[in-house]
Amino acid sequence: MEEEIDYSTVVFGDVRAAPKERKEDPTIYSEVKPSGAASTVPTDGEAAACSHSHLLAVCLGILCFLLVASISAVVYFSVLMTEQKSNLSVLTAENEQLITERNLLERETEQLSRVTDNLNWTLSIILRFDTFPVHVYCPDKECQPCLKDWIQFEEKCYLFYNEEAPWMTAPESQTYCRNKAADLLVIDSLHEQEFISNHTKYYYDEFHGYWLGLYTTNNKDWVWIDGRNDTLGYWIGESFGDPGLCALMIPGRNVTASWDPADCVMQNKFICESDVLVKV
Repeated sequence: MEEEIDYSTVVFGDVRAAPKERKEDPTIYSEVKPSGAASTVPTDGEAAACSHSHLLAVCLGILCFLLVASISAVVYFSVLMTEQKSNLSVLTAENEQLITERNLLERETEQLSRVTDNLNWTLSIILRFDTFPVHVYCPDKECQPCLKDWIQFEEKCYLFYNEEAPWMTAPESQTYCRNKAADLLVIDSLHEQEFISNHTKYYYDEFHGYWLGLYTTNNKDWVWIDGRNDTLGYWIGESFGDPGLCALMIPGRNVTASWDPADCVMQNKFICESDVLVKV
């Protein structure tokens, strides 16, 4: 028996029609935003604030750079100044050492110069002799400034002849001094005149004194035995006997008024003078 089959009609909706409905509703599309989309466009106020913040950041960056640069410069110059001070201290010490060494060399040079001058001086005295009496001037091989019985004053040696009579004339006195590599006394200053006055003494009478190396040829111009004209003029200033051509120093008189012209053949004591052999 055949069964009766009933057919029913089933109508399925087309799923692709849905997009048409979304197109009809634009509000839905305007609110849907895909994930990770860009932000909205900033307003003018927000743009100004952003620009100000950027400028501030740049200024801060520049200030930081300048600050770091300034600190670096300070540190650099501090180190440089320290090194310069250290170098200056070293140079100062070296300079002081050089100055000390230079002063020492100058003193040594001066000392050597004095020694050389003294040796030359001694040689010039020795050369005055034809035969130098070493045993007289240099006993025990040690040279003395002056001979025995001579008195040293500054760089001169003096012999005050105080032997008993008969004494000597002016020419004889000069010969005696020459035999001892000396001359009759030449007075150069008041200081020397005072020294001579202190080492002479009265003898025999007021007319006798000590021959000086001073003479004249015209009773006017007085000349020392070394050729120099007299400029001191320590004359007594009174008529003290017969005027002569040779000069005496009268003991016990005023220091600046003790010379007297006398006859050259009159016998008197005398004073010899020579340079020291060795300068001390």
